[in-house]
Amino acid sequence: MSDDDTPGDLADRPADVSLSPPRLLAKAFHDLERYSVVLRTDGDETTCMRDVLRVGEIIAVLPIDLARGEIVLIRQFRLPAHLATGRGELVEIVAGHVDAGETAVQAAMRECHEEIGVRPKALYELFRFMPAPGSTDEHATMFLGLVDATAVPQRAGATHEIEATRPMRVAIDAALAALERNTMINGFLILALQWLALHRDELDTIVAGNRAA
Repeated sequence: MSDDDTPGDLADRPADVSLSPPRLLAKAFHDLERYSVVLRTDGDETTCMRDVLRVGEIIAVLPIDLARGEIVLIRQFRLPAHLATGRGELVEIVAGHVDAGETAVQAAMRECHEEIGVRPKALYELFRFMPAPGSTDEHATMFLGLVDATAVPQRAGATHEIEATRPMRVAIDAALAALERNTMINGFLILALQWLALHRDELDTIVAGNRAA
């Protein structure tokens, strides 16, 4: 442990690092780039090659109907999950890219409309995170979104993105019970439900406070 690492110093910080210009390995929906990295830590210098999948900024929304004690989840096919586990029809929350010219809040509103067919009445920023910082630059903002679950249609999805989502109204108790049984593997969903389990008794206070939109 370095001299400035203490139990109370649990925060990410800038690295002393030099990078080569990126070399494009594959250009696709998400580009894959390779870098030569020189990292200096505690007087030592390490040189290595690292590949990065350039995903960029993402939002995620846990849509909740406080009056009915429900959240809105979706079912959606994911090829990587199918290849990895044989269970490609995942249970998920709303999530998607922040498009050029959008704010995270605007993207969250748009993605909710596309994926569950309704726009939240209000959004509350919960936390930010990186799902897989060892392989991709994907960085996400998680929101709580207030919705009227009775307005959610049976089918949704953005036609121009060739996606088909099946929204589901789920009681909060049922969702947290499924989390406990470990029946769902989507990381965004698990993080959102873990947050909900920790803060369920504080929802009214959170909603009464400042909101993102």
